[in-house]
Amino acid sequence: MADSILRLHAAVLAARLRDPAVSRTARLASEGLPKMAKKLAEEAFEVGLEAVQGDRRRTILESADLIYNLVVLWSEIGIAPDDVWREMDRREQLYGIAEKLPKTRGKPVARAATGRRTLLGV
Repeated sequence: MADSILRLHAAVLAARLRDPAVSRTARLASEGLPKMAKKLAEEAFEVGLEAVQGDRRRTILESADLIYNLVVLWSEIGIAPDDVWREMDRREQLYGIAEKLPKTRGKPVARAATGRRTLLGV
């Protein structure tokens, strides 16, 4: 998957230079960051909606759209996939692969299964 996203990122960077009349990516780039963020939010909503409705195939299709729009947004603000991979690696070392960085910090508690420490509210 990481290789696919790296290839997508490279393709998005190249497509941004094309004619917006023939390239969806170039059109999104020309419309600016607010439009890119809006498209990303729309796709995230559609993924959730399809999942709640139990439509596996549509959830897959919308997930691919979500990833595309995320990469387009990254390209606009100078984020490379490797930047995100480094952050994911950092979080894995701190919290484990299946945990998300907590929004609020609480008292650390030991996690019995792995010996890693986590925070309350995770």
